[in-house]
Formats: sequence, C-alpha cells, structure tokens
Amino acid sequence: MTTYLPTIGLEIHAELKTKSKMFCGCANNPDESHPNSFICPVCMAHPGTLPVVNEVAVEQVLRVGEAINGTIATFTEFDRKNYFYPDIPKNYQISQYKYPLISGGKIGDVTVTRIHLEEDTARSVHSAVGSKVDFNRAGVPLMELVTDPVIHDAKTAVSFAKELRLVLKYLDASDANLEKGEMRIEANISVAREGEVLGTKVEVKNLNSFKAVEQAIEFEIKRHLEMLKRGENIIQETRGWDENKQKTFSQRIKEESHDYRYYPDPDIPKFFLDEIPRFNKLVLQESLPQLPWELRKIYVEEGMKDQTVELLVGNQELNTLYQNVLKFLEKKEDSVLTANYLTSDIMGLLSKQNYTGKQIEDMDAKEFAELIGLISNKILSSRGAKDVLAIWVQEGGSPKAIAERINVIQISDDSELQLVITRIISENSLLVEEYKKGKDSVLQFLIGLGMKATRGAANPEKLTDLLRKELKS
Repeated sequence: MTTYLPTIGLEIHAELKTKSKMFCGCANNPDESHPNSFICPVCMAHPGTLPVVNEVAVEQVLRVGEAINGTIATFTEFDRKNYFYPDIPKNYQISQYKYPLISGGKIGDVTVTRIHLEEDTARSVHSAVGSKVDFNRAGVPLMELVTDPVIHDAKTAVSFAKELRLVLKYLDASDANLEKGEMRIEANISVAREGEVLGTKVEVKNLNSFKAVEQAIEFEIKRHLEMLKRGENIIQETRGWDENKQKTFSQRIKEESHDYRYYPDPDIPKFFLDEIPRFNKLVLQESLPQLPWELRKIYVEEGMKDQTVELLVGNQELNTLYQNVLKFLEKKEDSVLTANYLTSDIMGLLSKQNYTGKQIEDMDAKEFAELIGLISNKILSSRGAKDVLAIWVQEGGSPKAIAERINVIQISDDSELQLVITRIISENSLLVEEYKKGKDSVLQFLIGLGMKATRGAANPEKLTDLLRKELKS
C-alpha cells in the first residue's frame, strides 16, 4: 500500500513598528483611513528619487534573528524584485535575495531558512464602480521569515505561527495583527509518495487568521491525496483560500525566483553589518526581553499549571501586569496565587459581554498586589475577593477600603464566631443530634448556615474548627 507524507513550509510577513517607512521619511501608518495621506515622491517612485534605508527596521529584524538563535549576516544588500502589478508603484519591489539579514534559527522544533527585509506594497481597493490604489501602505517596512520544509501537519504550522507572533509582540517589533494585515501567512504544501523526497509544491497565499491557516493546509493535503490516488498530476501554482466555501481556489501558475529577475539595487549601498556598533551581537542580546519559552520555563518551575502558563504567556498585557504586581507582593510565594486570579477572575470579568471596567493596561499593579495580600493573609475569603474585584475593576482604589465598605472583611475573631455558632446550634438541635449519631454530612450544612449568617465573611477554616469543637462538647 502506498504511503504519503505531507510537507509544509511557511512564509510569514510582518509589518514592523517604526516611525517612518522603509526607504523614506513618510509616517508608517498604513491604517490611516484617508487614502494617500502619507506619501512622498520616494514611496510613489517618482523619477530621480533615492531610497534611504531605515536603520531601526534593520535592527528590529536582527533582534528577531538573535531571539531565535539565527546567524546575523556580516554582509547584506538590497535587491530589486521585478514584477508588474497596480500596487507596485516602481514596477519592482525592493527586497533581499542572495544576502538576507538572518540565516537559520529555530522556534520549537521548526527550523528557519532565512529572514529578510523588504518594503510593503500599496493596497488595492475594489468596488462596484472600479478599483483604486491607496499608497499609505506602500514602503512600510516588511519582515519576511521563511521556514525550512520540515512541518508535516497543520497544527504544527499554526503553533509555529502563533509562537512567532508572540516573539514579535514581546520584542515590540510588530503588533502582528492578522485581521489588519500586519501579519500575513503563506503556506507551501506538498504531498510526497513513498520514495519521493517532496511532492509538487502549491502555495496558498495571504491567510489572515490562524484558523484559516489550519483549514487551508488540511484542505490542500486532502486535495493532493485524492488527486494522487486518482493518478492525476498536481500543478505547481498559487492558490487562495475562500472562507465562505471552505476551499482553496487557483489564482495563477507559481512563479520561480528567476521570473522576478532579481538584481542588486544600484541606488542602495552595500552594508557590512559587523562594522555597525548598534548591530553588534552583544548589543542586540542585551536589548532582548524575556522570551515566551523562557517565561514558560520560569512559570512551570514556580508551580503554575500549564493552562495558567499559556494564558499568561499568550497575553502580553496580562503578563506585563503580572510582572508588575510581583514587585509589590509582600510574600514571593504569592506569585502563583496572583497568576491564578489574573488568568481566571480578571480574564473572566473581561470576557463578560457587558463588561465596562478597566482594561488590563489600565489596572494598578500595586492595588492588585494589595488584594492578593488580603487573600493570602485570609483577611478576604474567595467569595469576598470576587465581590471586591467586581467593584475594583470599575472604580479602582484600595481593595481593603472597598472590602471594609461592603463589609466582606473575613471574620477570624474566635469570640465573634463563637456567638454565631452558639446561635446555629441552639436553632438546629435536631441536626446536631443527627451529627452526634454519626451523620457527618450535617457538618457541611451547619458550616453553610454559619457562612450565610455572616454573609460569607466568616473564616471558613476557623468556623469549621470551632464548630467541630462545640459539637464534640
């Protein structure tokens, strides 16, 4: 029986966060709603204009390369990639071909071929009355990362893309918002018969969600398998993804690199990166924050559950708040308690449909640390903490002051709890007799009565201990 092996390689583009475009001084603001607001003779390719390389964009790509243990080029140059399309004002794109900024590297088990830097294209806008071109995006710095063809299933491809997105966000190199087109994923898919190294490659372009990446890859693998089993030949082509029909469709025959007639851009000088101080390997390393995989290791060692770790690492704003709260905690061992409340209670409140409170970035770390201290020191019960949180996310302020105002400070005073217990026992003599005859479940009911009598403010551990002692007497 013939066996088949799917192989996937990814090409991922990400718009970089810089103040200006890649080769001119225009503002890097591709989301500007008014078309053609940030353009100049350089990004519009007027005759006689000269490009000047954005040094910050180069640095951002080098930082990404350093983060994934890639090899930084000592020499690099920019090339002209020639093709004709309405959104390319020059009729060529300034990109990199033979000498990329980064070679190699790895995220998880997926190895990287290269990372290079280029300029983004303009945006074509189509309507019933015709097509127009908005050049606000033309010339925006665009990083392209190409993986080795070492992925064999859709889920691994999606995991890699998600991890790269996290890296870009942690480095503050890109917002990498797929819906806005700040990150675009293309998948090269082939299915090899037994004995073949690779099958015929098909590229699916401009996938703008992780769900679309997974669905498109799975669809293509299935399509290839069915064609091979029928003895049909697969054409090397570029395909798109139809979200509504949940299938790919043919766009054009896939170009090869020689079709673009790459050659070095004569207007941009060559660069010897090892001679530029800000691109020094040690300087780049020192600029790196803690990366997602480093944080995962730390959080697991601290005793967090896997789900908590992923929620924390996967939400940069939440992780920043967590790190800031740690600075104000009275006890370091409360770190896991903090993570649990952030990933469960805070995220639970944020997910409510009619939530109108603070967003994560507006929450005060010192105040949240005060709340954790109240819980850790058993001044607040878990029920009381939820009540305080619900008010705190709306108003802010001292959690202790809120707790005192709504009367949920936990009662731990023995004499005060004893009064409650005495009343409960006197009002429930039949239940007390049942407990003394061996019906242990009665205890929980009596504890519930105690919590109700104190409106949830009783320290449950002290209430239980005192109640047991009273019932034994």
